[in-house]
Amino acid sequence: MLDLLITNASLPDGRTGMSIAVQDEKITEVTAGSIVGVQATETVDAGGYLLSPHFVDPHFHMDATLSYGLPRVNESGTLLEGIAVWGELKPTLKVDAIIERALTYCDWAVAKGLLAIRSHVDTSDRSLLAVDALLEVKKQVASYIDLQLVAFPQDGVLRSPGGVENLKRALDRGVDVVGGIPHFERTMAEGAASVKLLCEIAAERGLLTDMHCDETDDPLSRHIETLAFEAQRLGLQGRINGSHCTSMHSMDNYYVSKLLPLIAESGVSVIANPLINITLQGRHDSYPKRRGMTRVPELMAAGVNVAFGHDCVMDPWYGMGSGDMLEVAHMGLHVAQMTSQKCVRACFDAVTVNAAKVMHLDNYGIAPGCDASFVLLQARDAVEAIRLRANRLKVWRKGKLLGETQALMASLHITGRPNAIGFSRSSKA
Repeated sequence: MLDLLITNASLPDGRTGMSIAVQDEKITEVTAGSIVGVQATETVDAGGYLLSPHFVDPHFHMDATLSYGLPRVNESGTLLEGIAVWGELKPTLKVDAIIERALTYCDWAVAKGLLAIRSHVDTSDRSLLAVDALLEVKKQVASYIDLQLVAFPQDGVLRSPGGVENLKRALDRGVDVVGGIPHFERTMAEGAASVKLLCEIAAERGLLTDMHCDETDDPLSRHIETLAFEAQRLGLQGRINGSHCTSMHSMDNYYVSKLLPLIAESGVSVIANPLINITLQGRHDSYPKRRGMTRVPELMAAGVNVAFGHDCVMDPWYGMGSGDMLEVAHMGLHVAQMTSQKCVRACFDAVTVNAAKVMHLDNYGIAPGCDASFVLLQARDAVEAIRLRANRLKVWRKGKLLGETQALMASLHITGRPNAIGFSRSSKA
């Protein structure tokens, strides 16, 4: 007797009419057509809709989420004013308030089929108040969200007093990943020194590294080059990620032609954050304005694993957002001009399988042996899912149903108008 049997499902790789069997939290069989001679405690007819592995957000700031307007709004919309507003808010933060906001966001995430999140947490405050808060959140959501925490010295690990000590203390308390922000150090040389130092800490402790790298319009901010070098020097290939990398948008093409193979060689992955990169970058431009997002299609073509992150939801840097990774993918394909069918599917991968690789998630996917953690979308394929920002009909975590939403149906009441070709009076959204 199976725990769960899903029939008539479409999969992101294009297969249709698929059946997925689940037993003891794992997928035991994925086959075309029906699975003969088995019974299940629960059987779900997917109705031809898309069954996808759950969404993954590899770059977020959960310690700041839902704090928009505290203590004031970022009126200029710039990265630097956002950092200043966060600096004003930090002395007033309370553990319980951070936990409450973060848990609320996690509820939003589950409803959107987002079951794995890598969140940076600020370690610049000696009290490590935000660290303690998110460690508690991680414990509380462990049964339904994989929450991975990055020790993030927002004010610069070398620039802020006690920055290195604070980061190490956060890692000692159980934070998972070493983070940094080299472009916010006082000089380019200090930025490069911080990359070297932080990668050495990660190597010594056997941890992953995720660096806010070159989140600037300055084409001479080239810490991604140093990050790639350190990955190779320390044998950390596949264990290091560069987040944002927006300076690459403004770099000279000749230099980039050298840089892309270096990143690919080093095994460094890259995370773009389309919603935020398009909002924060180019703020000093008049016209034409730079879009600011890193070179996603070029990185992908070079063999680099590229993922998309949400980065912010209603915080000092961004007043919008809802935890919807399909909205992230939708913006990403527009900003990167990735409009072919192949490229749109690559953007879907950027919020699923590619992001899972960044986080080193085990047993992810829809194949025998993988965790039965997936989402049923009201769309026929990955392209339609992004186009519609498709409704999440059902969300499962290890075979357990966590959330569901009724199928969306638009009922039109139009009199005196004949049906147009392809138009129906009652159609699924």
